[in-house]
Amino acid sequence: MNDVNPNTLLSIRRITKAFGHNSVLKGIDLDLEAGEVLALIGGNGAGKSTLMKIIMGIYQPDSGIIGINGKTVRLHKPSAALAHGVYLVPQEPMLFPHMTIAENIVMGLPGNRVALNKKLVALLEHLGWTLDLARRAETLSIAEQQLVELARGLMRDAKILILDEPTSSLTFNEVQSLFQIVADLKAKGIGIVYITHRLSEVFEIASTVAIMRDGSITLRGNVSEFTREMLVKGLLPDNAKESDSSSVTCSVDRSTAEPVLVTESLSGNGFADVSLKVYPGEILGLAGVVGAGRTELATTIFGRDEVKSGRVFLNKVDITGKSTRRVMDQGLSYVPEDRFLNGIFRISDVAVNTSASYLHGLGRFFINRREERKIADKFASSFRTKITGLDQSIGSLSGGNQQKVVIARSLAAQPKLLILDEPTRGIDAGARGDVYAIIQRLKSQGLAILLISSDMEEIVGLSDRAMTMYCGRINGEFCKEEITQDRLMSAAFGVVAGGNK
Repeated sequence: MNDVNPNTLLSIRRITKAFGHNSVLKGIDLDLEAGEVLALIGGNGAGKSTLMKIIMGIYQPDSGIIGINGKTVRLHKPSAALAHGVYLVPQEPMLFPHMTIAENIVMGLPGNRVALNKKLVALLEHLGWTLDLARRAETLSIAEQQLVELARGLMRDAKILILDEPTSSLTFNEVQSLFQIVADLKAKGIGIVYITHRLSEVFEIASTVAIMRDGSITLRGNVSEFTREMLVKGLLPDNAKESDSSSVTCSVDRSTAEPVLVTESLSGNGFADVSLKVYPGEILGLAGVVGAGRTELATTIFGRDEVKSGRVFLNKVDITGKSTRRVMDQGLSYVPEDRFLNGIFRISDVAVNTSASYLHGLGRFFINRREERKIADKFASSFRTKITGLDQSIGSLSGGNQQKVVIARSLAAQPKLLILDEPTRGIDAGARGDVYAIIQRLKSQGLAILLISSDMEEIVGLSDRAMTMYCGRINGEFCKEEITQDRLMSAAFGVVAGGNK
């Protein structure tokens, strides 16, 4: 049935998408009018990126239809989306640094270069933008790069713009400039899908708002109809616990123990002024949405990224700015968010992947293979890792079993502190339960754990204390009895600071 709205710029009807057995989109219906700014919000994993990739022709839906200007269209590849006036401005601008602004904007467009440049100059004058088209892209600020991305779309006669977290790297003044540009584009009849985790922006710039949760649109309407608290409630799962404002006490006694990890006003790329402590036998949950600065904090503590200011202490030893090797020798291990990119050696076997962090303990010049296999076998047995043998390629294991090997590798170095960054990302429910059991066992053995997760239910279920990050800063701290999904979600989206903060 073709039921796209004949008077609507963009109509999405009953769109579904699954990857294997994982249903990501579950019948999405959405409309975008000309001159409308639709704020699309949702937690990590809600399906926003998948939906945008379908609109851009990068993915194909399993079912459903898309209409543009009242006509059903087939966006089977990105060029088809561009031909229908759809353009995505990515969160991280993708420019060629050694090319000029003009070259980056007109590259790939058919036609005479002189005529294209003339059209570009006229477009910028019409918009009132001042850009030196001869400047190289490498000299541009992030805000200026986003202007170039917007100009790319408008030069391709885009009538539908998708802005993905456009203010995540901007200063206050740059944000205000972007808002003025969005208002100007809105006045010119451009329809804009504005993806954001910052609820304050929804009320400042959007005309309508839609919430995605678990692959479905759970709430939609005019922004004027909602409060921030209503939006946060819409983001929560139906079975989320309500806040309890009664008095609470902390379940972790920190009065008699020395902290394993201490950061003092730590600042780095993507975060600022972070002070926290993690104690032996404690799981400190660190919640937030994508772009909050959690992973950047972890990699800076781990020695991968530069410390701009502040101090880091591990077992009272100052490790500020030390190399990853030195940090690991001091007793810190890190399980990265992306195990495929940073966590595993895909063509190597289970034994090699397990021992990779402990090579210095397996011999100075030659690796003691017998000892390596002994360590790997101990962890495989303890974690109930499903393998055919220690020589099985880790790339052939399921996601959950790969994650068990990655955690085992971190523990082989016998750390005092373990940072777990999204430890159950991309693994099924059964394996998730196994990983949770491992984490609880490590806690009972006295290991200090910093648990970074976008899954609020995970933070609630595992943490002894929890902190939230928003826009690169800690904005909430909660003791065990204070940790509920709505409190965490409210703080993670910047609605309220929480707990003891």
